[in-house]
Amino acid sequence: MGQKGENLIYNPSFEEYYTCPQKIEPYGYMSEAVAWWQPTGGSADYYNKCGSKQCNVPKNKLGIQMPRTGVGMVGIYTSKTTYREYIQTEFKEDLEEGETYKLTFYVSLSEYSAGAVATIGALFTVDRIEEDTREMLTAQVTTKYENGISQSISTYLKPQIVNPYENPLIDTENWMKIEGEYTALGGERFITIGNFYPAPQSNCVDLPYLTYLLPGAYYYIDDVSLHCLSCKEKQVIQNNITITKTKDEKRYEVGQVIVMENIFFEFDKSIILPQSFVELNNLINLLNKNPYMKIELSGHTDSKGSNNYNQKLSYSRVKAVYEHLIGQGISSKRLQYRSYGATKPIADNDTDEGRAKNRRVEFKILEL
Repeated sequence: MGQKGENLIYNPSFEEYYTCPQKIEPYGYMSEAVAWWQPTGGSADYYNKCGSKQCNVPKNKLGIQMPRTGVGMVGIYTSKTTYREYIQTEFKEDLEEGETYKLTFYVSLSEYSAGAVATIGALFTVDRIEEDTREMLTAQVTTKYENGISQSISTYLKPQIVNPYENPLIDTENWMKIEGEYTALGGERFITIGNFYPAPQSNCVDLPYLTYLLPGAYYYIDDVSLHCLSCKEKQVIQNNITITKTKDEKRYEVGQVIVMENIFFEFDKSIILPQSFVELNNLINLLNKNPYMKIELSGHTDSKGSNNYNQKLSYSRVKAVYEHLIGQGISSKRLQYRSYGATKPIADNDTDEGRAKNRRVEFKILEL
């Protein structure tokens, strides 16, 4: 259970990155910041002091702003007709049912914007959001009637925390705080930040000091934190010795094979996407906690494509995971890797769901 002082957000101020940002592209994909990604087709942007002229700080292609802390930050469109951009990350652990959490993050309006909005907020979800849309996030609600007819309607997703409508976010020089408290239903693992409201409900305002070089309201974001206000470390006293209780440790055995559920790559490539950070970090923590553990990584694909293609793709992807682990300080003497292409399916390759399960990276415990 998260402790009161612990920030449950990985890379909260966007200081950690895989590569320095190089381009701002209308159909780009934010893949540079560790543990953060865009959940939709709307192209969020990463900025860092190490970046190119387009992506640098304080001056970049879409405005002028120093990060609130450090040298990194992100940026998103929050109002541009129906176009929206969002950022998403995964918590260090699931939120606990009934516990109250406080979320804080900061935004600053780009002076290049064509107006400002009020309703930037955050949505807590159990599952990650993965949509191709470049518009507002919506959900399909299906109603079944007694006569057997079903009707589905699209409805707006409602963020649990949102900046007040009557308080438009108009500052282009300073960072504005957005914060709120949330009592968890239990199991929430992801947070998505952006504007979940249509323009008429976003309190869009025109400002005389904006240059209107951009077609909408563009905001920089920095310093995201989530702390549990009600969580307490459970302790028991035994013979005057304080023992801190932790979650039951999983038991592992030699020969055990574990599927890494959330490893993602760019389409047809071996480039690891930021959504994979938490899963990879869990494996690194496991290896660090078990210094004698040795593992064999294995890469697998579905049956689409030729045998030669599948073998090469699975090889390059599992090698990328191997190299990532070494880059994070894991000794190569503890790691092996093999590629199997489509030769070892764990599900039916005739369905989309089955093929998705077959595209995987596993590890087998060789020694403990």
